[in-house]
Amino acid sequence: MDFARRTAVITGASTGIGAAFARELAARGARPVLVARSEDRLTALAAELDAAHGVRPVVLARDLAAPGAAAELERQLTERELTVDLLVNNAGFGTHGPLGAADPDRIAEQVGLNCLALTELTTRLLPGMLARRRGAIVNLASTAAFQPLPGMAVYGATKAYVLSFTEALAHELRGTGVRALAICPGATETPFFAVMGGEVTGPGGKRTPEQVVGTALRALARGRASRVDGLLNRLTAASPRLLPRRAVPGVAARFTRVRELG
Repeated sequence: MDFARRTAVITGASTGIGAAFARELAARGARPVLVARSEDRLTALAAELDAAHGVRPVVLARDLAAPGAAAELERQLTERELTVDLLVNNAGFGTHGPLGAADPDRIAEQVGLNCLALTELTTRLLPGMLARRRGAIVNLASTAAFQPLPGMAVYGATKAYVLSFTEALAHELRGTGVRALAICPGATETPFFAVMGGEVTGPGGKRTPEQVVGTALRALARGRASRVDGLLNRLTAASPRLLPRRAVPGVAARFTRVRELG
């Protein structure tokens, strides 16, 4: 896809995979709209991208987990007369531990950000893309989407939702000129684990945000509905299909352990 002179809204853009998307898309000539809670980080990233590529990024500091945040973001985009050509729904976080000991408010925030905000932003920005018969939506799923994940039950379930939602949407969009992709990273070198408060151990090492973004943009160009980043991650994501359903949670728990940080 040609991103030159296109506008790309990137949520969770202040660090990690979101910031890597912003850097790569700016390098390809897109104008990033940077969305996250941390205005200072977004402003610093915008200055970096402007200096490197002259793309004049837009900074919209917003907590997308807050009620009405997606509607307010759409209003801000309309006020600035920004035509959104690419939406990267990257914002999200994980929690770990038994659900019986979890903070209900934190769990609700996780579901709201990982699922509701992603769905609402997609629903609000998609009609404009359809009217113009061009555009793309990239949703961040995870290898956690492919099996139940004891100890990270809610996170895994939210990513299963993202994968299912996006693959169905991609089918709906056939022939419209608009594409949808669920990119499914495994463990990646981002602040995700620091926010979660635990380090996930499993087979293989971590991938970089830049590798994830490269995989996503290649898959988008090829019209894929979903793509797992990294060969080992693809093999891991495929393995639950070889096991009896009842055995999958136990195997997942054995091979995906969380080590407390700090």
